[in-house]
Parts: sequence; C-alpha cells; structure tokens
Amino acid sequence: MTEQDQLLEWVERVAMYLARDGVPPIAGRVLGWLMVCDPPEQSAGQISTAIGASRASLTSNLRLLTSMGFLTWRTRPGERTVYYRMAEDAWAVVVRRQVAAITSFMDITRDGVDLVGPDEERASRVRQAHATFEWMAKVFDNAPPLQADGPNSAEALDDEETS
Repeated sequence: MTEQDQLLEWVERVAMYLARDGVPPIAGRVLGWLMVCDPPEQSAGQISTAIGASRASLTSNLRLLTSMGFLTWRTRPGERTVYYRMAEDAWAVVVRRQVAAITSFMDITRDGVDLVGPDEERASRVRQAHATFEWMAKVFDNAPPLQADGPNSAEALDDEETS
C-alpha cells in the first residue's frame, strides 16, 4: 500500500467519524485531506483529485467548512485560483463555539422549565436536558486551558507512542 493510499484511508476514517455527527462525508474528506496534505494549501482542483469528489459537491462543502471555522482561503497575486487550508487553531475555535452554544441552550432550557411549570412529566424532560447541558458547561469551565506545547500537544502524543 502506497503512502497516498494510507493517507486516503486515514482521510476516510476522519470522514466516517465526523459523519456520525451529521457532517457530510465530502466535508469530512476535505477536512481530513487538508489536515495531512502537502503542501498545506490546496486548490479545489487538487482537493477534488485527491479525494475523488466532484467539483460541484466540493464547492458547497468548502463553503460549509469555511463557515464552520475549519478552513481559510486565499488567492495568490496574478492568479484566480483559490487555495484552501486549515484555519489556525481550527479545532479549538470550533470547540469554543460549541461550548458557547451549550451555554445558550441552557438559557433556552431554563426558560422551558419556567414555561411548563410544575407539571412533573413535562418539566422533568426539560430539566433533564437542562441538567445535562449545565453539567457539560461546568466541565468545560473547569477544564485546564488548551496549551499548544502542553501535555496534550502533538509532541506529547508522539512521545507517548515512542515510549
């Protein structure tokens, strides 16, 4: 198996993992590819060729990933081609947005408890959702900050694998 084949198998694993959360497979493949490709900036044509996606489906998925905060793009002087790459700190930015969404959903569930009143069954379903999101918010509030060179960095992961 060539290195390219191994990379594409890994890219497919990324896509299938993200598909469990509703990310379209093409978007997952794009994201996986841009995580491991060389050079790190790729045109839509290069990405299309690498992952075997049609240009039409690729365009909408590139827009989706850009709007989610995973990708950035640029042009080069004298060229009309757009080049995509992983956004700086993409994963941290996306997770921070999700944490903010948790907090905003807690406001909605709090209002839901007030709305349904003391009806035990209806209120319990809303309280359960609220308690879950409240717990998640506390976990994130109490988590240590992400450190690029800390114990969870890529270097630390490499060190663990060689130990």
